[in-house]
Amino acid sequence: MPSRPAGAPFRSPVPYRRLVRLYAGLALYGFSDALLIRAHLGLDPWDVFHQGLSQHSGMSIGVVSIVVGAAVLLLWWPIRQRPGLGTVSNVVMVGTFIDLTMAVVPQYDALAVRIPLMVAAVVLNGAATGLYITARFGPGPRDGLMTGLHRRTGRSLRLIRTGIELSVLAAGFVLGGGVGVGTVVYALAIGPLAQFFLKRFALPVPGEGAERRTVEEGGEGQGSGPAAGSAGVRDHTPEPAAVDPI
Repeated sequence: MPSRPAGAPFRSPVPYRRLVRLYAGLALYGFSDALLIRAHLGLDPWDVFHQGLSQHSGMSIGVVSIVVGAAVLLLWWPIRQRPGLGTVSNVVMVGTFIDLTMAVVPQYDALAVRIPLMVAAVVLNGAATGLYITARFGPGPRDGLMTGLHRRTGRSLRLIRTGIELSVLAAGFVLGGGVGVGTVVYALAIGPLAQFFLKRFALPVPGEGAERRTVEEGGEGQGSGPAAGSAGVRDHTPEPAAVDPI
């Protein structure tokens, strides 16, 4: 077993900092999604779809998010996408934290509360996207579907993402999901917010020396959203890069 040189800093084989980023980001993503739902001013495209399905299935929106995320993950197989720890964690954690937050945050009627709640939700969703993407454990299932189709078809990521999100938005609207000013605010703000937080939370990638770059995983949320996430997650970045193993 090779010994550590004298004076060299100890480096744990377990990337604790990245794991904390991943799970803090996913928890925050679900929390911010729930705040946007409670604001009742319109959701991101995927959550419009989730809410519509929830109303017709009797399942909570968090459970629907988990079921849809798992179904989308199955679509990775024919396009040869490989999930990472972050992908599987995204499926479970975002929906779980949506339901946990919904259980403790009440519905408000006053616009004086709902508007700040909407703004906070969108900003926190952008921060959550930056955290879980820079952890480098793989994209969310919805983001990976977009980037996988981009690589397999050669079509632009913007075109594929727009097509998918318009489709789920239309389906969610028909099912009774909430479309409103919050949907527009999210669509316009989440991309710049995600890019801002990706730069703020960027970590140096091993093997690149002093050069620092943000690993850009296809958005989960997704959101998530026109990102992550919702769930981001749900990413807003143009092209996927390497996923670091544990």
